[in-house]
Amino acid sequence: METDEIEILKTIKRLTSNCFTALRSTEGKHKIHTAEIKVYDYYELASVIRNLMKLCIVALDHDGAEIPITIENQSIDVGLILGIALQLFPIDEFELLNEINILFAVDSEKENETVLEK
Repeated sequence: METDEIEILKTIKRLTSNCFTALRSTEGKHKIHTAEIKVYDYYELASVIRNLMKLCIVALDHDGAEIPITIENQSIDVGLILGIALQLFPIDEFELLNEINILFAVDSEKENETVLEK
């Protein structure tokens, strides 16, 4: 392997250890991962769960699109749901993809220069 390729592989290894943060491996042979959401307390966790369930009820009931009257607070806190989605969005992994793209774009340019010189 050429020195440049070795350096690129070392860089990718360093980047992956810093950027793969959205999922954490669990112990066991099933290759299961966990994703973490942050909440202030049990009440906020309950609010997240209730709003997700209400959103699903509305999504399932295309015709009526109503939450059952028996549910006390019928409004859906979409901001809360979007906040959870943002927490789960793997921005660090996208940063890694960007860095790898830059590395291989530079590598590709070097290959093109080598071909042109021949």
